[in-house]
Amino acid sequence: MHPVAWWGWAIGLAIAASLTTNPFLLALLTGVIVLVVLARRGSSPWARAFRIYAWLGAAVIGFRVIFHVLVGLKYGEIRLFWLPTIGLPKWAAGIELGGPVYLEGLLGAVLLGARLAVLILAIGAANALANPKRLLRAFPRALTEIGTAVVVAVSVAPQLAESVQRVSRARALRGEPMVGLRALPRVAIPVLQDTLDRSLALASAMESRGYGGRQPQRSAWVATLTLGGLVLTAWGLYGLLAADSIAWWTGPWVLVLGAGACASGLWAAGRSVAVTTYRPDTWGWPETFTVACGCATAVALLWTRAVAPGSLDLPLQPLGPPPLPWLALIGILIGVIPALTQPEESR
Repeated sequence: MHPVAWWGWAIGLAIAASLTTNPFLLALLTGVIVLVVLARRGSSPWARAFRIYAWLGAAVIGFRVIFHVLVGLKYGEIRLFWLPTIGLPKWAAGIELGGPVYLEGLLGAVLLGARLAVLILAIGAANALANPKRLLRAFPRALTEIGTAVVVAVSVAPQLAESVQRVSRARALRGEPMVGLRALPRVAIPVLQDTLDRSLALASAMESRGYGGRQPQRSAWVATLTLGGLVLTAWGLYGLLAADSIAWWTGPWVLVLGAGACASGLWAAGRSVAVTTYRPDTWGWPETFTVACGCATAVALLWTRAVAPGSLDLPLQPLGPPPLPWLALIGILIGVIPALTQPEESR
């Protein structure tokens, strides 16, 4: 599988998660992401790092609830408990430390944290299913330096996970305890040393293949074309999002013109960059089908948001049961199809 295909699928599910606070839909999205990862990931280090993103999502929910209880906006009718109120200076007006905690506000904090946790899971799924180093082949030639930095940044978590597992296995073979605060420095120092050695080896390998070398000077008109395309793209996006009727007419045309100018500038800049790719990844129907499943999930929730916006959120004032929009449910279930049709990642 082309690595960009899994990232396209994951971005579609992340867009869908950002549109809802319905607990049923968020739980279904979580199940779809976990099922696809468990069914199609390999045994690579980045595949085993998915649990780190799961723990990070759980921590986000916990911190969101703690901040709501301590300094969040208290609202609702069903009071759960009362905390002592701490007075703040006048410049912090509107912020209250402690006070009553209501069920409606607490549920809202949990759902907002769960929405962010599903976004983190989607990014973790893309990192677990796609080889982050292979993404460098898919970057345009003009963005070689940025692509190198992104690949190194994305591969940090998998390298740390693999280092922790290697050190843990070595300590277990020696019969050393793995729990307690005393074991933390004995584990942290070898992990940091192993990660540093692997990073230096990666840097040496990339330098030997020409990454990080001196890039040729690009002409001024290429930079002007790219910068002008970015400005037109921002103008077009503003026109699409603005409420003015004139902006709605001019926004799409300016957006298309700006995107075309950016693409032309990147293509012209990439012509002067010589990058050799060994066995480039091919894009076929499986990749297109995977991205289409993620896009179908996002489109289904976008359409539901436009037709029935209240069905994607849990009613809190007054508190009521969450609705079950059939279109959103079908769209989320489409996202699980790659778990049944696409090949497993190589081990």
